[in-house]
Amino acid sequence: MTSPNGPAPAPDDSPLPARPRLIATDLDGTLLHDDKYVSDRTIAALAAAEQAGIEVFFVTGRPARWMDVVSEHVHGHGMAICANGAAVVDLHAGGKLLQVRPLERDTALEVVQALRDAAPGTTFAVELTTGIHYEPTYPPFHQDPGATVATAEKLLQEQVQQQVQVQEREQKQEDESAAPVVKLLAYHPDLTPDGFLTVARTAVGDRATITRSSPSALLEVSGPGVSKASTLALCCAQRGISSDEVVAFGDMPNDLEMLTWAGTSYAMANAHPDVLAAASGRTVTNNEDGVAIVIEQIVARRQSEGH
Repeated sequence: MTSPNGPAPAPDDSPLPARPRLIATDLDGTLLHDDKYVSDRTIAALAAAEQAGIEVFFVTGRPARWMDVVSEHVHGHGMAICANGAAVVDLHAGGKLLQVRPLERDTALEVVQALRDAAPGTTFAVELTTGIHYEPTYPPFHQDPGATVATAEKLLQEQVQQQVQVQEREQKQEDESAAPVVKLLAYHPDLTPDGFLTVARTAVGDRATITRSSPSALLEVSGPGVSKASTLALCCAQRGISSDEVVAFGDMPNDLEMLTWAGTSYAMANAHPDVLAAASGRTVTNNEDGVAIVIEQIVARRQSEGH
């Protein structure tokens, strides 16, 4: 394939995989430019991959409702793994939930208490399948103006009512007390991001999976064993795809397990140092279309081999 921007430069120290069947890519800091949009070059590369018979999975920490940035650029199956592996959604069906791997509320309450004890000043948000709610001192989510503001304990223990549009649902209110918790978010105003991550993992142990993807001290807490990698492995197994047939891209600690699980992995040049060390290869930055460059080369080789 010839790039519309000319011949694609070779990624640094990055041997191409033999016969990939699936591309798994993170979004923020990886596929998306810093302006949170998909470039024309990347759109063309994603389409070319699917035309060549290579499936593309978006694998992100974002909730399903924040997938509109890529929902118009899906081809074939239109699958996405959201909330760091806690949800599998069908983007062709408007983000319909196909699978949820929740964080049990009792466990979430234990995590809240453990982090309050280990890192005083921590404040929380609770991400449900139906939306996010957060504590008064948590940095507000301007993308979610309908959020309930209360203590994490109250949000996790008590019934939350959310007004919904009548034309979207027959009832006027939706009871969120039973909505699955897909992620608990923990923010600390003073600790360093990696320092907070170390403290939290020590305090919580194996009760939950804790990672981060933000440049601030914002942690993401999922159910035990839930990660981008474990959910991607389940989805691949359903399709008869082995890890050796997967090419993965990422930039932050929440991508680490996925990058080490995939047979071939690429860290963006702008990636966290741990990601640069863990990936089998490296490409240029997200703003330079690093994912698209590798995809173009994979597709070009497949075409040259007559596939």
